[in-house]
Amino acid sequence: MTQTAAIGPRSSEPAEPPTFRHFIAGEWCDSTSGATFESHNPADTRDVIGRFQQGTPADVAMAIRAAADAGAMWRRTPAPKRGEILYRFGALMAEHKERLSRAMTREMGKVIAEARGDVQEGIDIAFLMAGEGRRMFGDTVPSELPDKWAMSIRQPIGVAGIITPWNFPIAIPCWKMMPALVAGNTVVFKPASDTPHCATLLVELMAEAGFPAGSVNLVTGAGGEVGDAIVDNPDVGVISFTGSSDTGRHIATRAGRKLKRLSLELGGKNAIVVMSDADLDLATDGILWSAFGTTGQRCTAASRVVVERAAVEPLMQRLERRARTLRLGSGLDESIDVGPLINAGAVDKVAGYIEVGRREGELVLGGEPARDGELANGHFFSPTIFRDVMPMDRIAQEEIFGPVLSVIPVDDYPAAVTAVNQTRYGLSSSIFTTDANTAFRAMRDFETGIVYINAGTTGAETHLPFGGWKETGNGHREAGHAALDTFTEWKAIYVDFSGRLQRAQIDNQ
Repeated sequence: MTQTAAIGPRSSEPAEPPTFRHFIAGEWCDSTSGATFESHNPADTRDVIGRFQQGTPADVAMAIRAAADAGAMWRRTPAPKRGEILYRFGALMAEHKERLSRAMTREMGKVIAEARGDVQEGIDIAFLMAGEGRRMFGDTVPSELPDKWAMSIRQPIGVAGIITPWNFPIAIPCWKMMPALVAGNTVVFKPASDTPHCATLLVELMAEAGFPAGSVNLVTGAGGEVGDAIVDNPDVGVISFTGSSDTGRHIATRAGRKLKRLSLELGGKNAIVVMSDADLDLATDGILWSAFGTTGQRCTAASRVVVERAAVEPLMQRLERRARTLRLGSGLDESIDVGPLINAGAVDKVAGYIEVGRREGELVLGGEPARDGELANGHFFSPTIFRDVMPMDRIAQEEIFGPVLSVIPVDDYPAAVTAVNQTRYGLSSSIFTTDANTAFRAMRDFETGIVYINAGTTGAETHLPFGGWKETGNGHREAGHAALDTFTEWKAIYVDFSGRLQRAQIDNQ
């Protein structure tokens, strides 16, 4: 049985939770609704983190107006100077890394080591994009006509609507806001309602770093009220969203009516391939981390293991033995391996897929919520493994977003490629093999935006583009230099110093 650990002692008289506010035009303010909602610790729902403003379309309109008013000055601020503010923000995050990490674990649930990694991603992207203030390359090319100069530059779009998920409550907002801001856009930021405290702490540091009033605005609240109001407002020129595919389609439909620039980062159904020549101990390490890290609540989580038949039994022995040692509990305890799911709805969703899986494969481990002792006060679910799953079974095709792993046996490498690619998603994939030829074939053959060789499916570096194929998104990329593409317009510039009219191709025949 999976091991458990206590959440920790609680005061019999909990303190009154603090109330947090929107941040609009450089000021902390209450919602026009007068209503608030609570954020709870998913490892112990008795722990109320705080009360947050229930935003309204009127709040969003004020934030967008503040962002638009600030935009004229911010876009004219030299890009290297904008970059200097990003550097200060990155340094502040580094200074407050432990405080941010512990607040994240308390609000979102991921174990503290992962929370530190989440914050570090925010620091990394802040520094990377700060450097873009002195690069932000365009092209200078020779003209086809004499005495004529030709070049291209990037320019900001305007107000950027930033709508982020709860599972990476520091990294993903930074992935979006840093390129938007260094390029000269201003932002209106709506975080997930499960993690508003992390967003508030982030914006506090942004204000301290020196982002001008109105350049960064925070509105908390429900997606139907706040998110839709951001998407629908004609003064928002670009939307960047990470979340579920269903919500992404909803946003795409609304944004498409106004022909807005839209970046979508959506679902994943990622596979790790294990060939018969693989280092099975290394593969086991990669699979367990990718499947059960963040309790399976990553778009890059490995929910499928595609295994060459000769390796199935020795791999299953390793996986089952190791998975039984994983410890569940509050991620603030350094010894814990697996934290809670984000909320009760997530527990119900995972439990529903377990029933599907019982009909489709053989349950090897787990399969039920973990409610022993103090775990009963949180949203815990036992790490679960199914074996003998078919590639087109529902649990092998649909995103579960929980600690559920399906083991799919195949005959050979071509069958493995087919299994990897036969999903509607295409974010991350991995192969474990000691054959260099097979590894290079996988780099070519796997239809995903990220391919790992002899590593799991999780863990992106900020200086490479992040994103996927097919229904994982709409083709845009986050992180890396490609992130600037979402938040900038290209402008081609021609300077003719010939002193006469030159008519391009007409005069170049």
